[in-house]
Amino acid sequence: MTSYAQLNEMDDAALMLRARDDDRDAFEVLVKRHQKMLLNFFARSGVQYDCEDLVQQTFLRVYRYRDRYVAAAKFTTFLFLLARQVWIDELRRRKRHERLVEGLAAEPRPEHAGPAAADAGASGGMDVGPALASLPEGLRQVVELGVYQDLPYAEIAAILKIPVGTVKSRMFNALAKMRAYLEEK
Repeated sequence: MTSYAQLNEMDDAALMLRARDDDRDAFEVLVKRHQKMLLNFFARSGVQYDCEDLVQQTFLRVYRYRDRYVAAAKFTTFLFLLARQVWIDELRRRKRHERLVEGLAAEPRPEHAGPAAADAGASGGMDVGPALASLPEGLRQVVELGVYQDLPYAEIAAILKIPVGTVKSRMFNALAKMRAYLEEK
């Protein structure tokens, strides 16, 4: 068995090869060695609040894809390739979130809603996660596929094995329920 001090002296490629064989200590050394560098990468990329989460997601991907690492390339090349993909996925998630917020803001407001509710949608400061989670499964699936995955109604209908008209009515009802939930909060 290799001691922690011996692992610390190994190069990244050797550690990654050990991590491929489920050596968690070797993987831990890699994480400790490169986490600050990744934090700086995400901070310079414009991440304000989620740097630690994105670093963690990157290392989860490193672990998940450890079998694909080829020692011919530098480990940092592999690491930054995965970090870049995590960042791209985060940007896509944010864009989907913005589209959902814009869609909710564009929905017709009920007459009883006050002006503060309309301003909340325009500011983009809504957290729609709880509103989405409050939906029944059938409505939530339509919103996730339509808004987050940006699929056309016909494709959603094929996936869920329901008519296109049902997809449209579920989307309308889901957005109305989410709007009511957000206005209540």
